[in-house]
Amino acid sequence: MNIPSTVAFHTLGCKLNFAESSTIARQLKESGFRKVDFEEAADVYVINTCSVTQHADRECRAVVRKALSTNQDAFIAVIGCYAQLKPEEIAGIEGVDLVLGATEKFKLNEYLDHLSKKVRAEIHSCEVDAADFFVSSYSLDDRTRGFLKVQDGCDYSCSYCTIPLARGISRSDSIENVASQAAKIASGGIKEIVLTGVNIGDFRTPSGENFLSLIKTLDEVKGISRFRISSIEPNLLSDAIIEFVASSKKFVPHFHIPLQSGSDKILRLMRRRYQRELYKNRVEKIKSLMPDCCIGADVITGFPGESGDDFLETYNFLNELDVSYLHVFTYSERDDTEAIALGEVVAVNERKRRNKMLRILSQKKLHHFYQQHLGETHEVMFEHANKNGMLHGFTANYIKVKTAFDASLAREIADAELLRIDDDMEVACAVNSYSLA
Repeated sequence: MNIPSTVAFHTLGCKLNFAESSTIARQLKESGFRKVDFEEAADVYVINTCSVTQHADRECRAVVRKALSTNQDAFIAVIGCYAQLKPEEIAGIEGVDLVLGATEKFKLNEYLDHLSKKVRAEIHSCEVDAADFFVSSYSLDDRTRGFLKVQDGCDYSCSYCTIPLARGISRSDSIENVASQAAKIASGGIKEIVLTGVNIGDFRTPSGENFLSLIKTLDEVKGISRFRISSIEPNLLSDAIIEFVASSKKFVPHFHIPLQSGSDKILRLMRRRYQRELYKNRVEKIKSLMPDCCIGADVITGFPGESGDDFLETYNFLNELDVSYLHVFTYSERDDTEAIALGEVVAVNERKRRNKMLRILSQKKLHHFYQQHLGETHEVMFEHANKNGMLHGFTANYIKVKTAFDASLAREIADAELLRIDDDMEVACAVNSYSLA
């Protein structure tokens, strides 16, 4: 009897990449591969890459070295966004055997008939215009919550972003297929689904159904206790969507809304499709209907042309805004973007200084948000992992909590009283009861 080849995955970047890695792993399993952890010796290592920052090259090289240090004869395949943008660069990394771009990554199993090491990596890519069809993806058994891809690509032209160059035009799944996949995820015992995509608010079908139509349908899917929206553009987050989430049976009070800058001048240079007043209105609308809602924001520091006054405008805007946490990114130059040609470059050390200021602000905001809910009892969905004798989980409104490890609570939803905020910015809780809902 033939022993099946083993395969290990390492995924960089966003929740969408995790959903796609999980789907590709299932395809390989159906082809006879056995999946193992990335830290184990494997015949094939698959690295699913991200292109958001300038560190993609460094990250990819480090992961390749890690794989080869475990098994120097392993076959190394690099796929995903960075592989689409810089295939020749990746092919030049010592030890890489196969590079697959935006469409070819879903055909990985077709390229693994012969696992002999290559002198020079094979490249199978496409013009990004050919990435015009949707490939369904979801994670099923990798995590406590499932990531469900509903949309891919982007028609926006933000001046700093490479994602449209890596993933192509905006396209969506059908509502029927999304609902069917949600039911499959539920059948695997997963209780929370995170909806993912590049620009999920742009979800649309040929018959005119939109993101609101989608979430109304998903709210009726049996077996799932929670749906979470991963990230949605402020100009696409309509009052109708906010009002539906506020009254929903399953969609949780948590929004992640990219801001990028609190300066209208910088938003125009970024070619964002809104101004700060619209963003402020969205936050106020959410909080008026869901006072306990957690709201996260993405921010970029040091964009070309961002003066000290522009940054302070962003800082003060966020300081006064009722958001719960920030994801702060330091601007990095990306080839083939409009922003790289803009003048008034901000010094790297100044970009980092501004980043640090916003990260400190984020910590203060998160602490304040957590503080507001101490003493309350919330439903917590616990993870499955035992980390240093502790079990971790999240409330519906995205408060990270911990309690002493109890195997009976793993992957369950429990009522827990929020007691205190520890130094690690996690909330200690006391579990009262749990259900199998």
